[in-house]
Amino acid sequence: MTILHAKIIGTGSAVPERVLTNHDLEQMVDTSDDWITVRTGIKERRVASEGEFTSTFATRAAQRALEMAGVDPADLDLIICGTVTPDFPFPSTACIVQNDLGATRAAAFDISAACSGFLYGLSIADKFIKTGTATHILVVGVEVLSRIVDWTDRNTCCLFGDGAGAVVLAADKSSSGILSTHIYSDGSYWELLHQPGVGNRNPASQQLLDSGQVFIKMQGNEVFKLAVRAMEDAAHAALSANGFSIADLDYLIPHQANRRIIDAISKRLGLSSDKVFVNVDRYGNTSAASIPIALDEANRTGALKRDALVLLDAFGGGLTWASVLMRW
Repeated sequence: MTILHAKIIGTGSAVPERVLTNHDLEQMVDTSDDWITVRTGIKERRVASEGEFTSTFATRAAQRALEMAGVDPADLDLIICGTVTPDFPFPSTACIVQNDLGATRAAAFDISAACSGFLYGLSIADKFIKTGTATHILVVGVEVLSRIVDWTDRNTCCLFGDGAGAVVLAADKSSSGILSTHIYSDGSYWELLHQPGVGNRNPASQQLLDSGQVFIKMQGNEVFKLAVRAMEDAAHAALSANGFSIADLDYLIPHQANRRIIDAISKRLGLSSDKVFVNVDRYGNTSAASIPIALDEANRTGALKRDALVLLDAFGGGLTWASVLMRW
């Protein structure tokens, strides 16, 4: 029996043209370029303009991934969109992307796993392909976090940015592609990183708007400690499941949340800087979009070599975390 692998055959990304630098933030809130850089490693981020939505960037990234893959949208079987900032509570942003692309045959749905959303999506797509249920799948990670950030809170507003990344996966009979996926969650920590409104528990109201409960709330120090430990564990789980060690790993593309988190994970894993992709300085934390944006950059710049052993590693609200190991 032939074993099918889910192989990435196209990558794409899209970010807003508008750049918001740390110096710009100095004019908006009590902060400084030095304060932000030392604590996060972020120098600038992209912010959506009026008339740009989550589906705007998701569709652009998807089009670029499809173009690279040489796949017609009509040949897609499934569209999975990881996001916590959808255009609407319903319908799903994935359905809007489906319509924008003209992917008339594809089923489409969103998943909510915060910064782990893209890897959760890859895990689902991998299962569809391995069971022979689908041949071509589009997975998108996309956020417009600028719409749910409190721009008067210097502890959070400097962290987040907007954008999208996408991949096209195809069923492949070779040994390359996704080797395994690993997804985890612990809901007992949900309050550490969440958006209180405007769900069913805290429905939309003037009082909710006035109280600032529509914005991201985060206990940064606690999230930092849990993120480093969880991402390290997820990395080891992926390597161990496939009989590899850290020494076998060619490239790590981690969630771009904070430079200090990335550096801490790299140190714990014993990886040199040339094996770790970092672009958080230019985009900030784009949540579910961060890994696919980084993956597209690494792919298009030639950083990813054929047959390289590549690890994707994420952590986000929920709490959720995940890893994906693939042979490029």
